[in-house]
Amino acid sequence: MRKQESKTKIMNIKYDAHGLVPAIIQDANTQKVLMLGYMNEEAYKKTLETQKVTFYSRSKQRLWTKGEESGNFLNLVGIKNDCDNDTLLIQVNPVGPTCHTGSDTCWGETNTEDYGFLSQLEAVIKGRKENADAETSYVASLFKKGMNKIAQKVGEEAVEVVIEAKDNNEDLFLNESADLLFHYLILLQAKGYKLNDIVNVLKSRHK
Repeated sequence: MRKQESKTKIMNIKYDAHGLVPAIIQDANTQKVLMLGYMNEEAYKKTLETQKVTFYSRSKQRLWTKGEESGNFLNLVGIKNDCDNDTLLIQVNPVGPTCHTGSDTCWGETNTEDYGFLSQLEAVIKGRKENADAETSYVASLFKKGMNKIAQKVGEEAVEVVIEAKDNNEDLFLNESADLLFHYLILLQAKGYKLNDIVNVLKSRHK
C-alpha cells in the first residue's frame, strides 16, 4: 500500500459553468482507472473531511458518497489537479468493486496490476498451455514434458545469461536475458503462480 499523501490542502480548482469538475478515480496500488465522476466544491471539501470520495450526482442533483448504500467506499489516498486546474485525479484504496454492475471498474476490467507487454506475454503463455497443440507450439511442448524439463530450461538460460554477462556482446546478453525471462514466466505458470505473486513478495520486502 502506498504511503498516504497530504489530503487537507485546498487546491485551486477551475469549476465549469455548472460548478462542476471531472474527477478521475484511480486505484493507488494497481494504477487502474476505476471510474469517472463529477465534484462540486462541496463534494470536494467533504471528500477531504471524511477521507471517502464524495461526488455530485448530476441526475439526482445532490451529493453522494460512493459506497453510501453498497459499502464499497473509495478511501482517499491523494488528489492531484491537472495542468489547467480543471480535472482532478483522485487516487484511492477501493473497498470492493467500484461499478454499480459489480465490476471492479466501470470499463468491465479486473482491478489487477498490469505490467504492459509482460502481462500480455503471460496471457499468451497461459493460452498456449491450455489450448495449443504440443506438436506445433514450443510452449505447449514444454508443459507437456513437465516440470523437470521446464526447470531445466530456466537453469540453462540462467547459465547463458551469466556467461554473456562476463562478455562484451550486448546483443547476445539481451537476447539470453529475454530467453531467461520468457522461460521463467513459463515456470511460474507451471507452478500455478503469476508475475504479480512475485511482485507482491518484493513489495512485502520493501520498507
